[in-house]
Amino acid sequence: MGSTDSHSGEPRALVVSNMLPDGGHPERGRFVRDQVDALRGLGEWEVELFEFAPGAKALLRAARDLRRRFAGEQFDVVHAHFGLTAWATFAVKARARALTLHGTDVRHPRTRLATRAVLPQMRLVAAVSEALLAEIPGRRARARALVLPCGVDMKRFRAMPRTRAWGELDIDHPYLLFPADPDRPEKRYDRAISLANAIGVRLLTLGGIEPERVPLYVNGAQAVIVPSEREGFGLAVLEALACDVPVLATPVGIHSQALEGVSGALCAPFELERWQAVLAPHLAAADPRVQGRAHAEPFSAKHMAEGVAAAWRSLVAEAG
Repeated sequence: MGSTDSHSGEPRALVVSNMLPDGGHPERGRFVRDQVDALRGLGEWEVELFEFAPGAKALLRAARDLRRRFAGEQFDVVHAHFGLTAWATFAVKARARALTLHGTDVRHPRTRLATRAVLPQMRLVAAVSEALLAEIPGRRARARALVLPCGVDMKRFRAMPRTRAWGELDIDHPYLLFPADPDRPEKRYDRAISLANAIGVRLLTLGGIEPERVPLYVNGAQAVIVPSEREGFGLAVLEALACDVPVLATPVGIHSQALEGVSGALCAPFELERWQAVLAPHLAAADPRVQGRAHAEPFSAKHMAEGVAAAWRSLVAEAG
């Protein structure tokens, strides 16, 4: 059975995410929304997005709400983001089911068990990086998995003069940017603050910042500091590169691949003295920049959406 007759002739996809933003975390799930926007922009699929809040209770409510909202409908593809989310999507009829893994769903012990249990029921399993693909539980799941990142919005993230960014942010002092919530231990805020203290520069963070204002913080920074212990992908590095802003990052996720050949950037284990040395010329510059945008372009939301759309086409063809 194909798509329902009440919709256009385009194939239909439902994307489900457990990263509904709220007042405390307006940034949550933006990368999924960017991918949905990019998929819609391709003009090939009719794409719906259903988001719900994190947590076990919200997961149960999501299954109920999905069942009510899409009763009597069938999608060509239902695509979940994060392993736990996939369980709620069984409330919706689908010709094929897909799941993208992002990191915590395979690294947290209990969540990994739930993720592993759902993988055999997913026609398509994907990870957001080659490094994360290697961590997928189960040899069979790893063997058939694809790499399907979300990508960076190249329209939203682009270079602007630092004076403009400072003016809109009402900032009048140099700063380094830690592009994450300091409360997430894997992001290693402790490393970033030790670096900022060692060189006597303020460190700003992106916890709780509206996504529309993030490009201002990136463009206003002397450099973006990403000293993560681990990353599923590494979107913050790409956002800095898209703005031609210097970025220093540890070799996790896609950092090594994205930063290769970018003069003025660094991808290396965190060592205070080495990172200080790389930062020195950027701290002395009035508006420090690197030639980074061309390195971010292959990871654009549009390019990544094209990969997802191709995978969906294959799923529909296999479903017959």
